Amino acid sequence: MHELSLLENVREILENHALQQNFSKVIKVTLEIGKLSCVEPDALRFGFDVVMKDSLAENAELIITELNGLGLCRQCQQHIEMETLYDPCSYCDSPFVTLIQGTEMKIKDLIVS
Repeated sequence: MHELSLLENVREILENHALQQNFSKVIKVTLEIGKLSCVEPDALRFGFDVVMKDSLAENAELIITELNGLGLCRQCQQHIEMETLYDPCSYCDSPFVTLIQGTEMKIKDLIVS
């Protein structure tokens, strides 16, 4: 389950920002997860409390928002919603679609004290 290592990275980022921005407690963390990222939101929820134990984010609330996959067709220049990484264009059926959103995972928002 690579979600645990991702959460360890989130904890490390939070600790670094706490030093830079002088806060001592994280109350709420909002993560944005692309639907094509191969990250399981349920696994993140399951492991969050375990990974954040004894850290400044212990007992923090985790909010996860999912981003749809979006692509740009290189043939007809239409933006399309993508369900998988290799979806063809839904307008012209071209296989040449550039993914522009959906594989990312980022900390979108923090509430701290």
